[in-house]
Amino acid sequence: MILHTERLILRDFDERDWKPTLEYQSDPEFLLFNPWTHRTEMDVRSLIKMFINWSREHPRKKYQLAIVLRESNQLIGNCGLRMNHAHAEVADLGYELDRRYWRHGYATEASQALLAFGFEQLQLHRIWAYCLAENIASAHVLEKVGMRYEGSQLESEWLKGRWWDTLQYAMLDREWQSLRPHS
Repeated sequence: MILHTERLILRDFDERDWKPTLEYQSDPEFLLFNPWTHRTEMDVRSLIKMFINWSREHPRKKYQLAIVLRESNQLIGNCGLRMNHAHAEVADLGYELDRRYWRHGYATEASQALLAFGFEQLQLHRIWAYCLAENIASAHVLEKVGMRYEGSQLESEWLKGRWWDTLQYAMLDREWQSLRPHS
């Protein structure tokens, strides 16, 4: 599967993607809001294999895609829509980027493409996302793509030896349609 945006290609993973993924997932700043304290080649190869296996499921319920720059073909992160079962009408959205590509609008661009895919191709009713409350940049991305803030959950995520608050966002298909220009 491949989605194109102005600056990005969102595509299924292949086995060669482990090296650039390990590189960015090993960055201490990247790891700050992630469950891992460090990454190994085996960790990342297993993760990529899981993403590849998801892409081969029929019917498919998880779309975890590599984020690649169109100009250079450089893998800079990944993003996904994940349903609990095939043909579900609700999915969660997530993304992660190599720190060197933060603050360039790539997470926003990838998220918009996933919202379009989810609502227009998969005919989803609801797409939701959450982030750690301290991850202000991630919350900003969710707001920028038009997702509605639904609330916070106190100490709902155990990560790195402590409880973190999370922020919940969502968008309904009718909200997506209201954001699209009418033809």
